[in-house]
Amino acid sequence: MKKLLLVLTTVLLSFSTVVAFAKPGDQLKYLPVQDGGRIKPYDSFSKEMLEIVYGKSTYEGRKATEIILTWMLSPQAWADKKIFEVRNHQVLEALKLPKDQRYFNGQELFGSERFTLLRQELQAKRETKEKLNPYFQALQRLENQFFVFQEVAAGRMMKVLPPKEGSNWIAVADLPEAFQQKFVGITTAFVTYIGQVASGANAADIESSAAKLDESVVAFETAARAENPTAYDHDTKIKAEVHYNDFHPFRWAYVFYILAAIVLLLVWALSKESMMKASWVLLGLGFILHTYGFGLRMYIMERAPVSNMYETVIWVSWGVILFASILELIYKFRMILFAGTLVSAFALVIADFAPAVLDPTLQPLEPVLRSNYWLTIHVMTITISYAAFFLAFGLGDLGLFYYLKGEEKNHEKIRAIVTAIYRSMQIGVAFLAPGIILGGIWADYSWGRFWGWDPKETWALIALLGYLAVLHARYAGMIKNFGMVVTAIITFSLVIMAWYGVNFVLGAGLHSYGFGAGGIEYVSAFVAAHMLMVLYVWVIRQGRTKKSAKS
Repeated sequence: MKKLLLVLTTVLLSFSTVVAFAKPGDQLKYLPVQDGGRIKPYDSFSKEMLEIVYGKSTYEGRKATEIILTWMLSPQAWADKKIFEVRNHQVLEALKLPKDQRYFNGQELFGSERFTLLRQELQAKRETKEKLNPYFQALQRLENQFFVFQEVAAGRMMKVLPPKEGSNWIAVADLPEAFQQKFVGITTAFVTYIGQVASGANAADIESSAAKLDESVVAFETAARAENPTAYDHDTKIKAEVHYNDFHPFRWAYVFYILAAIVLLLVWALSKESMMKASWVLLGLGFILHTYGFGLRMYIMERAPVSNMYETVIWVSWGVILFASILELIYKFRMILFAGTLVSAFALVIADFAPAVLDPTLQPLEPVLRSNYWLTIHVMTITISYAAFFLAFGLGDLGLFYYLKGEEKNHEKIRAIVTAIYRSMQIGVAFLAPGIILGGIWADYSWGRFWGWDPKETWALIALLGYLAVLHARYAGMIKNFGMVVTAIITFSLVIMAWYGVNFVLGAGLHSYGFGAGGIEYVSAFVAAHMLMVLYVWVIRQGRTKKSAKS
């Protein structure tokens, strides 16, 4: 154990050493900006703006911190750049643009009368207060891209100076004369710095210009702090957020989970028990980094980070590892840990590679959720139950694999998997049932009624009843091993509906804080593929049973 702790500590210290020291020229990233109801570093602001317009946090290898300033300094230089991302084919067809193209310049999208007509069409749709379909959602995004670029270019979006009184910070375009001069100092030093980097100047000149850029940013920050010291008191959280952005703790977590899964696979293939220690070390590193990232979000936002779909995916994948580790320590089946690492890594990879669907930005709580107490005990309880059901789902996939390999020769493994599925479902129900009751108490506190058949409430109840039915049927002997493997997969569809479907497909009800759009085709394909897999294994198993009966 001491060796394990030593290894974990050494690796974590190495990580922290890598990210602890900012490079010359990086001070700009720490400039406080007011946006989206909170104070954030310019690093976060610039990445969010570029992702809205371009769909990515870098452009042609250049950082968002560079791109956003150049939009403001020289918007005309971007007139011919294809920086506006459009994915919806219906919108492209309406604009008479090629469907096989993804990026366009401003003139192509917004220069024709067709864009004006489409905006009027969107406004008419909004006035009817109907739910926007994917076409209008894409149109709304395009309108938002146009707005963001125009506002950033005009200097009205980036608010960098707190007022002497009040809470609304002052944008760059409206800065008083003295602060205009200081901000010009930043932009002048910035242009010099990126010019030298682009021209391949010698290292000493680049470092000198980077230092001047840092000095100009610090000079602006010092003056801004003097203007309103109370409103400019976010240094620690600003540094923490830049570190969070740079470090990508969840990305490192899934890397270690994947490595742990590979080692576990080798344990099986080579029958080397000694490699189990290595898998636990890798899993431990991933879990610590996972927890560290979760804790960073919690510290920065001063709340439990489970307020949107992205954060619940992070939380659920953390719970999967926790439950898998506990069950593995109890039963030592190995496949529990294997299923847990795969499922958790899968969820984290999806969260990392689908920012357009799972928004990773740090956002303030919706008014309905502004109760840290209820957010913590209700939402975290409900969603941690999804982790146990997700683990049962992963074990179900593993069970199908062994049924395909041969039921008789893998009987012991299948029995172990079914035991783990049963325990996982019990854990899930043990959290989901009180989570629903706690939600009812919060609903009574917030909305004046305990239960209202809101879509979120209804589907959570359906999921609970589904798993209770499976557990009851198993306890009564109505479901055998194959039935448990199959129901672990099928019943998880109810969780997907309660978790994703209500927020991203139905988009209705009082639980509107987690609503979003996108990914429905991928989620549908994921569910359909598993249903087909269940059907395929069932058909194969039926064929083998008949063949065995004849012989």
